Amino acid sequence: MEHRIALKKVEYVTHNVLHLIAEKPKGYSFSPGQATEVSIDKEGFRAKKRPFTFTSLPEDEDLEFTIKIYPSHDGVTKELHHLKVGDCLLIGDAWGTIQYKGPGVFIAGGAGVTPFIAILKDLNRKGKLAGHRLFFANQKEKDIIYKNKLKTWLGDDVVHMLSKEDKDHVPHGHINRAFLEQQQIDSSGYVYLCGPPAMMDALSAEIYALGVPKDHLITEDPE
Repeated sequence: MEHRIALKKVEYVTHNVLHLIAEKPKGYSFSPGQATEVSIDKEGFRAKKRPFTFTSLPEDEDLEFTIKIYPSHDGVTKELHHLKVGDCLLIGDAWGTIQYKGPGVFIAGGAGVTPFIAILKDLNRKGKLAGHRLFFANQKEKDIIYKNKLKTWLGDDVVHMLSKEDKDHVPHGHINRAFLEQQQIDSSGYVYLCGPPAMMDALSAEIYALGVPKDHLITEDPE
């Protein structure tokens, strides 16, 4: 079912990440970590649907999206750059297999952190964040989405990794098996993984090699 929702707030949270707040259709439901297909209600864009994750919670009054955009590219993300309050989006029903199963670690690359934002926000609201960790890979420090919010929620249990910038206070490189071994992750807990396809492919095998059971690796089902 398609819903038309009007934007109530449009703001940037990093140099290339847009935070949108929109009205929520009556009775609309989803679980933290889920997404929906979104298109822009403008001529030439209504059929161009893209998957975006909710960064609001089901009980919130409004819907929120946190979206990485590419103004230099023609297409949907460039058009998102021009959105303003009062413009409308078209969304479908919620879908997605990234849902909270139990305590563990979250591993995110870039905008792949968005389903975890909702899950962590939910855990924080319930007072159940203790014991969870987030490993967050980005190219540069300026790319880190909600850096201060994540620090407030998780403290030293959020660990950043930068691949294209050397900073004294941030590890440099890529999240891999050696890094996860160094972090001494609990292989009996859940591992939540979301990021670019290459990162997902490389890390899935390495996570299993650490002894994490297959049903304890939570990712977006490609099907």
